[in-house]
Amino acid sequence: MSVKLHVNVDHVATLRQARGTSYPDPVDAALACEAAGAHGITVHQREDRRHIQPHDVERLRVKVKTILNLEMAATDAMVELATRVKPDFVTLVPEKREERTTEGGLDVAGQRASLAAITKRLHHAGISVSMFIDPEPAQIDASIEVGADHIELHTGDYANATGDRVTHELDRIGAAARHNATSSRPLHLAAGHGLSVANVGALLEAAPEIVELNVGHAIVSDAVIVGMEEAVRRFLRAMERT
Repeated sequence: MSVKLHVNVDHVATLRQARGTSYPDPVDAALACEAAGAHGITVHQREDRRHIQPHDVERLRVKVKTILNLEMAATDAMVELATRVKPDFVTLVPEKREERTTEGGLDVAGQRASLAAITKRLHHAGISVSMFIDPEPAQIDASIEVGADHIELHTGDYANATGDRVTHELDRIGAAARHNATSSRPLHLAAGHGLSVANVGALLEAAPEIVELNVGHAIVSDAVIVGMEEAVRRFLRAMERT
């Protein structure tokens, strides 16, 4: 089974917001990603609106022809946005105003009741739900328990690892992927955070159960030099070499 690539275009909006202009447009970037073969588009609507704005999500819902994944905090305000815009699925993520980027996975095991209630509300609106979690069996089991349809394993610790720690993190991700595959209700398995052309191959070799990747910063960074479509194609080629 080929692994799907969803491209996060948040940082196209970051560049726009830095000058308060109308460009570059993350919608244009999303369409270029699709033209290059991306299987889906991801955006994170943050509470502080540091990059993606509500009108971006609304326009993306109209323009995206593949899959639209809305990353968001588990709050009433964000649930209201999701149920109005109706992305194909929502990924619930932890969020702190002071963080530069998402620093780890959502503690589903510690928030079972509230996340089960939010998941039920999103399901009622016809929206599938993913949990962005650390690669830990307890978090996978909790995600199953609260009714999630998908999980996305946080790969930031792997991406930032050096030396022997790289093997440790790959083993950890591989064990989590196998745990999900042999669970009572295996969930659609994605992975993301910090992935690049340089490190994606080893990840997919360590966890062949992964069926989807969410990649943003590395692709947008490469796009500054080679253009968005070529940056996406390069990443797709790196995924195929596994």
